[in-house]
Amino acid sequence: MRVVTKEVTVQSRKRREVINVTSHVEEFVRESGIKNGMVLVFLPHATSALFANEDEPRVRRDYENLFERLVPADGNYFHNEIDNNADAHLLTTIFKQFYVLPIVNGELIRGTWQEVFLAEFDGPRNRRMVLVAIGE
Repeated sequence: MRVVTKEVTVQSRKRREVINVTSHVEEFVRESGIKNGMVLVFLPHATSALFANEDEPRVRRDYENLFERLVPADGNYFHNEIDNNADAHLLTTIFKQFYVLPIVNGELIRGTWQEVFLAEFDGPRNRRMVLVAIGE
């Protein structure tokens, strides 16, 4: 079994944003040479997350609206007494900072409409995305 790692930087441009990172993951899988196994996508950050869904502009807007409904940016949060990003920390607990996808015959396996997204909750920022391919 082989393990291949890579770090990629993804730049957000807004405080809350949904960014398609699928091409980074697919490129890494190709470069890794792993034919069968899995890829872990991990964000070592406390105010961003990952999810998979369809890449359609209205779905992106729906996600951004969902984030606001779940945890309003202007809420009265204790953490804001020291740092004005409590909403971002709270959203990250609802979503996750990792995603695992299978690799079969050298290709990333995902659903027909499934893309991998980075959800930015405290941008704009440069986000480190750690990719780990494990397999043969």
